[in-house]
Amino acid sequence: MRILILSINYWPEETGIGAFTTYRAEHLAEAGHDVTVCTTFPYYPDWKVAAAYRGRLLSSEVRKGVRIVRSYAYVPNPVRSIKRIVHEASFVASSLFRAAALKRPDALLVVSPPLGLGLSAILLSRFWRIPYVFDVEDLQPDAAASLGMLPLWALKLLYKVEAAAYRNATLVSTITNGMRERILEKGVPNERVILFEPRADEALLGLSPLEGTAFRTKYSLEGKFIVSHSGNLGVKQGLDVMLRAASLCCGDDTMTFLLVGNGAAKEGLQKYAAQLQLNNVRFLPLLDASDFRGLLAATDVSLVIQKEAVSDIVFPSKVVTYLSAGCAVVASVNAGSEVAQAVTESRCGIVVEPENAEALLDAVNQLRKGNLAEYRQFAREYAGRRWAPSRVLGALERSLQSVCGLAPVSLEEQEIRQ
Repeated sequence: MRILILSINYWPEETGIGAFTTYRAEHLAEAGHDVTVCTTFPYYPDWKVAAAYRGRLLSSEVRKGVRIVRSYAYVPNPVRSIKRIVHEASFVASSLFRAAALKRPDALLVVSPPLGLGLSAILLSRFWRIPYVFDVEDLQPDAAASLGMLPLWALKLLYKVEAAAYRNATLVSTITNGMRERILEKGVPNERVILFEPRADEALLGLSPLEGTAFRTKYSLEGKFIVSHSGNLGVKQGLDVMLRAASLCCGDDTMTFLLVGNGAAKEGLQKYAAQLQLNNVRFLPLLDASDFRGLLAATDVSLVIQKEAVSDIVFPSKVVTYLSAGCAVVASVNAGSEVAQAVTESRCGIVVEPENAEALLDAVNQLRKGNLAEYRQFAREYAGRRWAPSRVLGALERSLQSVCGLAPVSLEEQEIRQ
């Protein structure tokens, strides 16, 4: 197959959608397919274009068998709602022209957000007369509506674009059953909605305690009980609850809370931590691969935090990362969410009411008093079973082949769509 992937995020970005798209593209290339990714210059989660890519409008490179073509996108910093709309629109426009100049593929895999890429998918699929799969990583209009981030006219426009993208897609894919149900509720036929689940990172399944010891030494955290949140520090997370939990135990000098990464909310969180005079909270930047492994190995309790308004419609990639690494987890999310289901089914930790600092701290202390080694074992076993790379990436490849008319849909995909 010749596959063209449209995605605003890609390598060398290491968190969120960029990581998802990268390992999917590389798997398809390794399987012998001709894969091109049309993306922009790496900027996430710092919201700043990486130094090696600054000052360019276009570029092209090849990595692990994948051709990567990049086009300009405006990157705001700080991020505001209107500026983010301009950011996404600029990429939709530039990538459309960039993609149209490429050789005709057999199929498109279009990653949302940004939702506007649905319009590109419609235009390119008609121009080339090829099918497209619309891959929904985030129910962007629903999240924006829940958080009150956009005016009514903008929300109405997003929902119209969403409906058109779904209506014209050969398949609509998403990452969890909960998100699949939300898409079905929007009127998309059952047989056209499929799961492309995330995959467990096999490199994390064998973390060594020595990596954790090295991390503790490097960052002067010897003897501390470490509670950490890593990844995007954004609005949807509502990470102020972590700071409020830290304020409830600021007299306990044996516990340290780490917020690791970057994002639109980081500056505000730092100001809030200073206001609360928290001596048990540290902010670390986005870590390189070695230090990130060390963080996961050193952390005693990992946090997954989402605002109540959005925790039913998002599934952070960190959930799969934490469980693959064998982390004990406290999830501050709605009890009916997909995150809560994964934590409960795996028995890797505790689910608490979102935006409740007291409940969050109580759960951390409960895990601290329990058998952390057992929680870690449960996490690792569940990740290896549910998100086995051979299963989830094999399903991705077979689905794309079926879209191109090159292979029948397997029994597994038929069951998922029913």
